[in-house]
Amino acid sequence: MVTSDADAQRRILNRLRRARGQLNAVIDAVENGGSCRDVVTQLAAVSSALDRAGFAVIATAMKDCLADPETTARTEDGLTTEELEKLFLTLA
Repeated sequence: MVTSDADAQRRILNRLRRARGQLNAVIDAVENGGSCRDVVTQLAAVSSALDRAGFAVIATAMKDCLADPETTARTEDGLTTEELEKLFLTLA
């Protein structure tokens, strides 16, 4: 489970849906011979939206760990704080 926080889950899903819409725009532009500028601009938007969603997932997991460090040495997904740090750095 990514998060039990309904508000955080809503924000993450909104970011992912935005990225999906932007990716669809990239695909349409490529299929219809769109300009290089438009394609690259949309690709940058997709990349940014995905990065933000990834950061939100990791930040939420870290927040959950900090909220109760005694009982959450691992997240519900079985990740340690060190593993969360590595995941965070893969997005940086």
